[in-house]
Amino acid sequence: MNNAEKSRREFLSGGGKVAAACALFGATGSMAYAAKPASIACETDNRMSAIKESHYYLDNVLLEAGFARDGQTIVGTQTELKTLEIKDGKIAALLANKQHPDATLAHYDASGKLLLPAMRDMHIHLDKTFYGGPWRVHNRPAGTTILDMIALEQKLLPELQPVTQERAEKLIDLIQSKGSTIARSHCNVEPVSGLKNLENLQAVLERRKSGFSCEIVAFPQHGLLHSNSVALMRDAMQAGAHYVGGLDPTNVDGAMEKSLDTMFQIAIDYKKGVDIHLHETSPAGIAAVNYMVETVEKTPELKGKVTISHAFALAMMNEQEVDAIATRMAAQQITIASTVPIGTLHMPLKQLQDKGVFVMTGTDSVIDHWSPYGLGDMLEKANLYAQLYMRVSELNLSRSLAIATGNVLPLNDKGERVWPKAQDDASFVLVDASCSAEAVARISPRTATFHKGNLVWGALSA
Repeated sequence: MNNAEKSRREFLSGGGKVAAACALFGATGSMAYAAKPASIACETDNRMSAIKESHYYLDNVLLEAGFARDGQTIVGTQTELKTLEIKDGKIAALLANKQHPDATLAHYDASGKLLLPAMRDMHIHLDKTFYGGPWRVHNRPAGTTILDMIALEQKLLPELQPVTQERAEKLIDLIQSKGSTIARSHCNVEPVSGLKNLENLQAVLERRKSGFSCEIVAFPQHGLLHSNSVALMRDAMQAGAHYVGGLDPTNVDGAMEKSLDTMFQIAIDYKKGVDIHLHETSPAGIAAVNYMVETVEKTPELKGKVTISHAFALAMMNEQEVDAIATRMAAQQITIASTVPIGTLHMPLKQLQDKGVFVMTGTDSVIDHWSPYGLGDMLEKANLYAQLYMRVSELNLSRSLAIATGNVLPLNDKGERVWPKAQDDASFVLVDASCSAEAVARISPRTATFHKGNLVWGALSA
């Protein structure tokens, strides 16, 4: 079946099944939250308790200290309680628990919760969501195409724009409650929205910058060429967007090379990165992946600046083909942003990582007209990744956390502590779990989220 005969919902390969799967896995909390009274309350009952000081101690922090072994087999994770000294957004020191060299500094109690790196939601659409408003879902008759969805969106966007900032704020609240303080948001730039969505999102991110860091991708959701958005995309680069986006160059734009060349040229002209939505699973999708890799190989200024989001065409390749393209991707530092689909597509994510490709994840649509599902939870994505791609073991579960944290892990493969250490950003999440393996397996509750020393969600004991 040609991708043009599928809706974006189908492109996301069973994304709707994520919510049902999470219910089975025991992941509760943000499922289908949109209406304010019952749904939002679940996320905000744990009232944020501000920390006013820029220099303080955090006691009773549970840190991973090493792996427990039975012979050569890792059978558990060793932990210990420590005190963190936080200063000016950094971890100044790791100290013996409740050791306070400066008795004048404030100290707070983590209550023995596990410290994990802050999560990173690296593919989300903050600028268009139903989250935080009344529940609504759009029917999707059989045969709905992506062009049908684009036509629907063109009608909906003017309705959504007046609440863009309010909804984006609530969506940020949600993902912070799940431990994410770093994100990359795609933002509509096309003739219906103009630059208004970009301006709205920039205003929100400016207000939230002390507790949330977010890159913006200017996203021609209606097709870079199909919607004649090239001039607007250039305007978005001048207005401060960080990445040039794109969308299915064959199935939407109808001209693969011209579409990709235009996207890359805008990035080169403004010294920006690229992050393209590539849902195509037809031979055209494979051709697009190869063309992008070839372009980066021939264009040194693009090395390390290209992300392919979704990249479903990789699931159509055999093992040898994936190895070959992954080796080339790794050499050019091309990254993959996957939503960890659980439908019929089996993405070669582990194989890509084994070949050195940096693989990120994100929540994509969170309760919008493309999809009524979405938890906003990177730990849930790590859980899905572990179930789909890893054999069950303490080590593999702990390694699976990396997809949610930008490859930052408390322990390396040898069991040596590599995070946190002095001068790391004080961006982390406190989790009600004994170790990262348990946190991934059980999608354990989060109790507090910090961004550069600021408590941005949750509560602590003073």
